[in-house]
Amino acid sequence: MSTGDAKTRNEQRRAVPAYEFRVLTIDRATSRSDLRALLTAEAEYHHWELARTRLYIGGARRVWLRRRVQKVASTL
Repeated sequence: MSTGDAKTRNEQRRAVPAYEFRVLTIDRATSRSDLRALLTAEAEYHHWELARTRLYIGGARRVWLRRRVQKVASTL
């Protein structure tokens, strides 16, 4: 293994963004417009983005939200 290979691997590791996930389970009684309003508020005010949506038999929905992890350097 050369040092050039190690550098490219480290650069690739750094390039992959780290995300945190949040899973919401929505019951079938929730309307699509209410769900849309909920997801819009999460995106606008808390910086979540939609990663995956799953519709189950019976009408229940499971929604995966993600946002990039913010690593803040200390200024002290």
